[in-house]
This record gives sequence, structure tokens and C-alpha cells, in this order.
Amino acid sequence: MGPIRAILFDKDGTLFDFQATWGAWARSLLHELSAGDTALSVRMADAMDFDAAAGRFRPDSSVIAGTGREVAELLAPLCGVAADRLEQRLSIAAAEAPLVEAAPLRPLLSGLRSSGLRLGVATNDFESVARRHLAGVLDLFDFVAGFDSGHGGKPEPGMLLAFSRACGVAPAQVLMVGDSRHDLLAGRAAGMATLAVLTGVATQADLADLADAVRPDIGHIPELLGLS
Repeated sequence: MGPIRAILFDKDGTLFDFQATWGAWARSLLHELSAGDTALSVRMADAMDFDAAAGRFRPDSSVIAGTGREVAELLAPLCGVAADRLEQRLSIAAAEAPLVEAAPLRPLLSGLRSSGLRLGVATNDFESVARRHLAGVLDLFDFVAGFDSGHGGKPEPGMLLAFSRACGVAPAQVLMVGDSRHDLLAGRAAGMATLAVLTGVATQADLADLADAVRPDIGHIPELLGLS
């Protein structure tokens, strides 16, 4: 890992603990979409690889790294709603998700900015939802992009390269931080250094081959970069 001048974060599972945030959200969503139809709720949970009893997504769930559009297309045939309409409903529901920070964000991000680092977010969520989720720390980011921002979704590197251009920092001087193989594959494709964190669903064994480093959570970044 060479000198780092900018850090690009994934959102869910990276800035926010994935299971603690999205497990509760999924239960609420299934209840709303099924309208009391237990069999339908079970079918949708199975389609999402979501353990409704435990309130946790299974490691192979396509929802973990999927875009909002992909989730809508997955569920729309089951609940008899057009994918476009369901995508809008998902965006509204996602904006109300009960967020659990993976580490205290404002002190961490403020410290990184004080060290001269440029900061950004690249998520497969909707950009509007990301901005709402990040409202309390949005002033600390130079760049926020979602799958619908015009750069494509991960694992393609479009959002990552857009961040690099926006900040005027070479990709080799950017650290991509994420909790999924999609994040790390995008980082590799963009020519960036990669850090895997374990606040998503994937384990160290799942991510280590694509990561320059693995840490329990983003709170370890200052130590990793020699800033603490």
C-alpha cells in the first residue's frame, strides 16, 4: 500500500453495521409488502436469503452488494408490483432505515480530514438515500455517489474513478474501503489500494484475497495509515 491521499468508503456494512441496520429494515419491509400474507413474506425472505426469525441476511444474499434496482427486480414478481414502482418504495423505505454506525463517524472522519485526506462514498444504494443516511456527517465528504448517479454500480469501477477525478488524486493514491467482494473488486479494477472491514456479512476468509489489509472496522484506519 503506497502513500494514501484519499479514502473512498462503501456505505452499508462499512460506515454502518450491515446486520444491525438492514436486518431490522428487512423485517419491516417484508411486513409492509406482504400485507399480512405470511406465505408471501416467507417467499420474499427466501428470495433475499434473509433469515426473518433471526433478523439477519445470509452470507450469500444478493441483497448485500446489490443495487436498489436489483432488489426491486428480485421482489417485484413475487408481490405483483412493477419494478419501477417497487424501486421507488424501496428508496423511501431505505431512507428510514435505523442506522447503526460501525464506529463513531464524526470523530473518525474529522480526524482523517484533519490529516489532509479527501473522503468519499461509493454505494450501490440510491444516491439520495446515501445523502440522507449521511446527513449528520455529509459536510465531511467531498464526493457521494450511488448506483444511480451516472457512473454505474460496483463491482464496476466507474464510481471509484469518478471520485479520483473529482478529487484530483491518482487512483493509486486512493484507499477503497468496503465489506464485500464487490467493493474490493471495484477497487482492484480502478487500480486502488483496498481495505476490507468485517462489519458486513463476509468473513476475513471471504475477502482476504482481494484486500491489501483486513481490519475489524473502519475505526482502525488511522492506525493502518500511521495517523494515530
